[in-house]
Amino acid sequence: MKFVTPNSFKGSRAWEALDIAEIEGATVRLHWTDQPYKWHQNDGDEAFVVLDGEVKMFYRAEGQEYHKVMKEGDIFHALNGDEHVAHPIGEARVLVIEKKGSV
Repeated sequence: MKFVTPNSFKGSRAWEALDIAEIEGATVRLHWTDQPYKWHQNDGDEAFVVLDGEVKMFYRAEGQEYHKVMKEGDIFHALNGDEHVAHPIGEARVLVIEKKGSV
């Protein structure tokens, strides 16, 4: 068994992760960051949950770029191949569930 208090986790670098679990080929990881990630496409679905802070999620659909400000408790579900990038607004802690080894 494991208990995790997300607000107490702080990485020494942006997007540092605390591995929570691996479930049937998917990883569950708590990330801390204060810097944007990079544009990417996952090779499987991804669930991205803001646990602490705010994140501006940019995404591309049908040749257009959009964004949404995510607050604590908001969930973003990216399908296989969806282009997206997360930009935290200050510090943020997010839970990411995705295929093991995904970008």
